[in-house]
Order: sequence, then structure tokens, then C-alpha cells
Amino acid sequence: MAVPANYVSKVWVSDKGDGTFQNPVLDADYSDPDVVRVGDDYYMTSSSFSSIPGLQILHSKDLVNWQIIGYAIDRLPPYQHFAKPQHGNGVWAPSIRYHKGEFYIYWGDPDFGIYMVKTKNPAGRWEAPVLVMEGKGLIDSCPLWDEDGNAYLVHGWAGSRAGVKSMLTVNRMNPEGTKVLDEGVMVFDGHDAHPTVEGPKFYKRNGYYYIMAPAGGVATGWQLVLRSKNVYGPYEEKIVMDQGKTPINGPHQGAWVDTKSGEDWFFHFQDKEAYGRVVHLQPMKWVNDWPVIGEDPDGDGKGQPVLTYKKPNVGKTYPIVTPAESDEFDSHLLGLQWQWHANPKATWAFASNKGHLRLFTDQVPEGGKNLWDVPNLLLQKFPAENFTVTTKLKFTPNPKLQNERTGLVVMGMDYGYVSVVNKKDGLYLTYNTALKADKGTPEKEQILGKLTGNEVQFRVQVSKGAKCQFSYSEDGQTFKNAGAPFTAVPGKWIGAKVGLFALREDKTNDSGYADYDWFRVTR
Repeated sequence: MAVPANYVSKVWVSDKGDGTFQNPVLDADYSDPDVVRVGDDYYMTSSSFSSIPGLQILHSKDLVNWQIIGYAIDRLPPYQHFAKPQHGNGVWAPSIRYHKGEFYIYWGDPDFGIYMVKTKNPAGRWEAPVLVMEGKGLIDSCPLWDEDGNAYLVHGWAGSRAGVKSMLTVNRMNPEGTKVLDEGVMVFDGHDAHPTVEGPKFYKRNGYYYIMAPAGGVATGWQLVLRSKNVYGPYEEKIVMDQGKTPINGPHQGAWVDTKSGEDWFFHFQDKEAYGRVVHLQPMKWVNDWPVIGEDPDGDGKGQPVLTYKKPNVGKTYPIVTPAESDEFDSHLLGLQWQWHANPKATWAFASNKGHLRLFTDQVPEGGKNLWDVPNLLLQKFPAENFTVTTKLKFTPNPKLQNERTGLVVMGMDYGYVSVVNKKDGLYLTYNTALKADKGTPEKEQILGKLTGNEVQFRVQVSKGAKCQFSYSEDGQTFKNAGAPFTAVPGKWIGAKVGLFALREDKTNDSGYADYDWFRVTR
């Protein structure tokens, strides 16, 4: 799909238009961000776990204004394994690098090993994933190509799979970056002072090897930097950023980038629970070959996050843009903001040039207890703390079936949705919730009334604290609340998401379908 060149969010814009920006630069769940500069262009990727397409690629000219330009993977291997939801598995903490004219992304899948994908055009197709290092518990990987032609890979360990954690290992890699050549060397053990050290990023500057890595836990930790003149250490250690006196908890895990003008900047995330891990941008400077990130009011070399700051000097001013959220469904391709909950089937959705998205109902998986087990949820990230989603649909169920259903959902370990469902005597509106859905809790359903006709608008208003009030309208003017407010909670390692679904209970040779006219994100 052609990215709208000028999409500007109605709910969160970082660029204040006066030469300054406010954090977060992305108030959405771009977990474990990594960024690389190539010429005048910046490219970001982030953890996508089992959402597909995966490894979203974002592009910026000025480090503040970002757009989604594509994805590095359209299916996750092993393909059958990821054909059903694998919550919290899949793509963990990727790194993106540029080497000899090609873009590389490495990520660790905690169950299968470390993968790599590459391309010459980051907005285009990426090559099929290559398994660089097979094994359980290998995560959070980052390559380094040294000046002497040697290549290395640093990675962390997932205690849940490997039985060890809080350690970083460096392996030799072949120069092509397609496989590791040895068992690796443990270069850092964080058990004493830096528990849960993970997410390492590998750099070289002024003869020093640097490993920048978060420690102390996602919501509560700090940014650690290790340096050594030898790739295998021993490494000196220094905490270079923590929360300090700010409201920004756990500021860590991210990317050092520079500008052509010689400035240094650092991206990190902040865990905002139901809203996910949002992306902040911090100024950075080098003092005695150590980075200082954010502002350092007491001059001790350990920074704290800034809330607003002057924009990076990239030589010129670029227009304000943000990642797409609303979708008018007027293209033959889905907007790049959408992801499925598992590797998709071709029959789930058909974008058309007729101005709507057609979702065919798909059978609920055998043994599925609730939506947690359903792969064909079409979702996007929460875009801000306060926002409203409204969507318009027309439902055409198969008259021979009952309990075909379509609706608007807020998805997490708890979820809620409004839907239209076909019964023997017509279409009914419902409000459904499931608490602890990940534990298999069944849904509670409230019948809201019978639908006259087959068109309806659904809405959810999300306010501070992730409070969600669902509503519906039969005339497009007057909205009636659907049940009591529902509080969104995170999914597994991800924030809550909002989107659409279409389901049926029975096997059929001709599914019913819902035509979604538009999906709009407003204040």
C-alpha cells in the first residue's frame, strides 16, 4: 500500500512544531526499539513477538517524525507452529544494521534460536529468514562487523528456556552473517549488580567495543554500558541512565544513533502497562569515552530522561508525520498498521478498491476457549493514552449458519468487544468480556438488543488508565453505551490492541462476511 505521505495522528504528535519535541516520540507499543542511520535516513524496528506481519519497519528523516514503511517478515517460521497464536513467543528484541549495502535484522526466538533477514530495500521485500544459531533460550542478538573483517554476534539468555539468564555471550560469526562459528564466550555476568541484563546492542568507537544493555527489569531497570579494548573483554561497566527524578520508569533498552551534524541520540522504551512499551528519544554525549544519556543535572555521568527537548539537528526541517492509525479501506491492500494474531490464511480478509474491507468468518479453532486462542484477530497498537475508535460495518452472515459473529475488540489478557451475531430470528448486538482470558476463562455475554437491518457503527473510547467504554449506533448519530466500562490490560509482553474480527462455530463451504467501511482513530 502506498503510505499516505502526510498522515498526522489526531491523538498523539511528538513534534511540537516550534523546533522542539515531546516524549514519547512514539506513544505506542514499539517494544525494544532499534534504529540505524543510513545517509540522511533512519530506520527503526522493534519486537513483534507472534504478530504478523512482523518486524515493522519505520522510517524517519529527523528521529522525531516516523512512518511505517513495511515489514521484514510476512510469515514466522516454523510456519505451522505460528499458524496458531503463540502469545509472547516469536520475535524478541531485534537489532537492525547496515553492512556493505544491505540491511540486516537479527532476532532471537526463545524456542528456536537466532534468525537473520536481510534486504537492499528496507521498504520492499526481505529475504527469507536464516537460522544463524539454533538453540533454546537464545535471545536479544546484535551483530558487529569489525574493521579487520571479523564478525561477531552478542546475545542474551531467556531463563525460562535456557535455565540461565542475566548473562551476555559473544560468538564469532562468518563474514556473511549467516552462521556462528563457535560456542561463544560469556563476556558479562550480571548476577551480582545487574540482574536480568538483556537486549544488548554492539558498537565500536575510538578503539573501544561497547555493549549497551538494559538491566534491572523492564518496568524498573536502568541503562548499562560495557566497554573494552578487546571484543571478549574484560568489560568495564557503568550505569549511564536511570529514572532519576522523572516520571519515566525503567528507561532502557534501545539504540544509539548519530546525525550527520555530529550529534548523538539514544532511543529507549518506557513500560506503560496496557499501553505497551512506548518509545522515547534522548540526547546523548560522550564524556571520557562513556556515553551520558538524557540530562545530567548533578554531573555524575548518569543521565535521566528528558520530557521535552530541541529536535535533532539534521540540517533541515521535515513535515510532521506519524504512523498510520485510521484506515478508510479504499486501497486493495491493508494499511501497514494492521497485524494478525498468527500466520494468516489468505481467506481471512480481502481489501478491495470498492471502499471496504471484507472479513470472512473463520471457524473458531478446535478446543478454543475464547479469543485468546483465535488467530484471525486483525489488530493494531493503542496509539495514545486517550483516543476513540469508531468503525462502520455491514454484516452478511450465511443464513444456513447460526452464531456467526463480527465486531470491534480491545484485546489483552483480559478483553472486551461489541459484536453483531446471527441467531435463528435475526441479528443481535452483544457486549462480551473475558477476564484472565489467557487462563481459558469463558466469555460473559450481554445481549444489547436486536439489530434492525444489517448495518451498525461500533465505537470504543479509551481514557486514562486504559478505561474502555464501548458503544454502538444504528443511525450513525446517537451512540448507546454497551455495558459498563472495561479496563484494558496488556497481552503477553505486549500492550493491549484494538481491532476487528469475524468468527463462526461451524464448518461450512461458504462463510458469511462483514464489510468494514472504515476504521477511524480520533480524540
